[in-house]
Amino acid sequence: MAKIYAKDTIAAYERILSDLKKKVYKPIYLLMGEEPYYIDLLSDYMANNILTPEERGFNQLMLYGSKDISVTQVIETARRYPMMSNKQVIIVREAQQLKDFESLEVYTKNPLASTILVLCFMYKSVDKRKALYKSVDKAGEVLETVQFYENETVDWIKNYLKGKKCEITPDAAQILFEHIGADLSRIANELDKLFTLLPEGSSKITAEHIEKNIGISREYNVFELNKALNVRNTKKAMLIVEHFRKNPKEYPMVITLSTLFGHFLKLLKLHLIQRNQPGINDYALASEMGVTPFFISEYKTAARNYPPGKTVEVIRLIREYDARSKGWNKGAADDGELLRELVIRIVRS
Repeated sequence: MAKIYAKDTIAAYERILSDLKKKVYKPIYLLMGEEPYYIDLLSDYMANNILTPEERGFNQLMLYGSKDISVTQVIETARRYPMMSNKQVIIVREAQQLKDFESLEVYTKNPLASTILVLCFMYKSVDKRKALYKSVDKAGEVLETVQFYENETVDWIKNYLKGKKCEITPDAAQILFEHIGADLSRIANELDKLFTLLPEGSSKITAEHIEKNIGISREYNVFELNKALNVRNTKKAMLIVEHFRKNPKEYPMVITLSTLFGHFLKLLKLHLIQRNQPGINDYALASEMGVTPFFISEYKTAARNYPPGKTVEVIRLIREYDARSKGWNKGAADDGELLRELVIRIVRS
């Protein structure tokens, strides 16, 4: 099976949504995968737009796999005929929690034309080798979502705001990603809030707006810590660490270490790509690393300060301090002290 990328998820979502808006319906929709954002968007659209408000009372049902319903109940409900309507809509949320989910194939290989069955299979994908997937793929529509990479998430942020005729500076988009990760639903909520709070006449979100309205410091965050480490700026790095130490709830150790680990892992990937593809251009390099081209010069600076052997040593140090923060050989040091010690060792590595 071909690998699915963010662009494939978005293209499939847009195609299915376009058909729904044209009232072109399929009897089964399997919405599955790691990223729930597009699954929620499509299932919400179908819940609110296929049937009229009058038809929904008798012909629309929301079921939950976590509520101890059985596959048999889903099948029996799907095989009923609508009342005073041409269609009935059945949405099964958290379908991944249905016991014996694959036995739905009894229905999916011969679905009722008057039923629109929507299966929301969250945070993972159905086995494409099984009969159920093949029958849905043949008779209905499949949306497979994937977790976005860093560069895909930053591009998504830009495109999301573009649809609102708004822009965001590269550092603001990166800070938002470093703080939230690739959780599209949370990012969309924060962007919607920022958009409504922009000063009149302004259409660009900056790091200042994020600091003022979301509470993420534009000077003291993991993104800025990575930048300070890139150039071995000990003073700036220690100021950020001290800010983290004073605000442990806002900057939990586990998130900080995870972000540092990911950063140096990308740096190691840069070394490997440059070794195997000498002369590779910056755009291609950024694409293979999974980062935004805007920041590739910073990674190159970091590569000069942390050659391959030192990069590997830094990754080893981060793993060591991750274990220590979780209790291994921790001693009396708190998380802030451990982070300070780690940063000093990284800069001096």
